Amino acid sequence: MTDSPQLRPARPEDAESIAAIWYDGWRDAHLGNVPDELIAVRPPDSFGTRAAQRIDDTVVATIDNEVAGFVMTLDDEVDQVYLSRHLRGTGVAAPLLAAAEQRIQAGGHSRAWLAVVPGNTRARAFYARNGWIDAGLFSHQAPGPDGPVAVPAHRYVKQFASSPKI
Repeated sequence: MTDSPQLRPARPEDAESIAAIWYDGWRDAHLGNVPDELIAVRPPDSFGTRAAQRIDDTVVATIDNEVAGFVMTLDDEVDQVYLSRHLRGTGVAAPLLAAAEQRIQAGGHSRAWLAVVPGNTRARAFYARNGWIDAGLFSHQAPGPDGPVAVPAHRYVKQFASSPKI
């Protein structure tokens, strides 16, 4: 375990750090595990563009005022969860995932879902340890500049015990 991360909503000035973490993590998790078509539409600059567009959907974890990781949500989906490479396995991801679950539940959803490619065994084990259930394979439609790209993935789901009280 490293120093406890501080969680906060992302700010526009975080986009560059988010993009760098996202690009490195995405490549580590996806190269060799996704269709070549998806790799072709994920050049380095695409992560910067998408990070800036998704600031309002993002929570960051900071350590010593530096962005250490982030999570993005989209409706009832945990869309992205990434950490700086040197922080993987240190316990920083669990609070980020919990923050995503809270955001989804606060949005009125009783269940959350996320997609993980079969070869990303580290992420799959992490989600299982955190109470997520593998609901099986499906064809995830990853956004691309010319339309969705079909990616074989496992759908993980988590049912919330109760709806938040407002």
